[in-house]
Amino acid sequence: MKLKVNHSIKRVLKNCQCLLSALSIATLLSSASLSWSQNGKISGDYIGDYYYLASVHNEDWQGRHGFQYRRIYLNYDKDIADDLVIRLRFEMNSPSFNAKELGKIAPFVKHGYLKWSNSDWRTTSYFGLIGTPTFATVEQIWGYRSVAKTLEDLHKLGSSTDFGAAVKGSFDADKKFSYHAMLGNGAGTKGEANSDKKAYLSLTARPVEGLIAEVYGEFGTGTDQTSNYMFHGLLGYQRDQLNLGLLMSNKTSQKGKDKEDEARLAGSVFGSMQLGDNLAALARVDRNFDPHVTGEKISYLPHAATAASNTIILGVDWSPATNTHIIPNLVAILYDEPDKGNKPDMDLQPRLTLYYKF
Repeated sequence: MKLKVNHSIKRVLKNCQCLLSALSIATLLSSASLSWSQNGKISGDYIGDYYYLASVHNEDWQGRHGFQYRRIYLNYDKDIADDLVIRLRFEMNSPSFNAKELGKIAPFVKHGYLKWSNSDWRTTSYFGLIGTPTFATVEQIWGYRSVAKTLEDLHKLGSSTDFGAAVKGSFDADKKFSYHAMLGNGAGTKGEANSDKKAYLSLTARPVEGLIAEVYGEFGTGTDQTSNYMFHGLLGYQRDQLNLGLLMSNKTSQKGKDKEDEARLAGSVFGSMQLGDNLAALARVDRNFDPHVTGEKISYLPHAATAASNTIILGVDWSPATNTHIIPNLVAILYDEPDKGNKPDMDLQPRLTLYYKF
């Protein structure tokens, strides 16, 4: 009996020791984590809507309405030296109403990179999963990613993210002439599965205050002797309470021997104007001169695949508090007569968008 009691006491003491060790380790990890987060910066963005499909080219979607998160970002940035910064960004989205599987919101790594700045060379270099030059300047002028992706992003003419190395900087001390060059896998956020790569280059000029001009090009190779290249020209104006932009884009996919090349020409005119301290108006018109053959798969704003289209976006931005925006907006997609078949019905989608960041 005495041996059993002693054994029980020893077991209790051993469990207490394990518990104390676990608590000590948890305390140390918590302290380290707190110290790590205090030395870094956590931020994020939320873009959510209430949408209604008042008219659609696909009758299966007619009348649908509901709440959705089109984008959630969670960022962590940390200075690890005077000229070195790391960033980790997670992205997550509600499945679109046209998705094949309506699963739960699932996060994935959008960015994960090391950034090195050199003031003597006027350069900033990146390595890892990073933002491409493709939409960077266009998005800056458009300013309403919360309402809709830019034309090239929306219609998958290029990719906003790639794994690779990049450098951007200015040719002059006044930063009137700048560049952004990158070499990446060409697979976006997906893993690399071959030796094909993609090269990106943008050249930007700001000759006078407010005026922005950019020429951009990219070239990439793919499987089965395919290659893709895209060019765009951008002219923008940003001054005081007015933003204006004009974009023309051309993408060609060369399918290889004995296969017909695919070309897509598109343009976009967009702008916004401040109407008061807390109120702004925005407008945009996109023109797809060629049908988007995979347009049905576009999340949240699917396009008919059989006809060229005009997409019109109108909205009002009310900001009741800092970094908080309530944006009633309307998206209308009008189609040309197709080469074959019937003309698709107009898509009309009113939305109430909430955008806030922290």
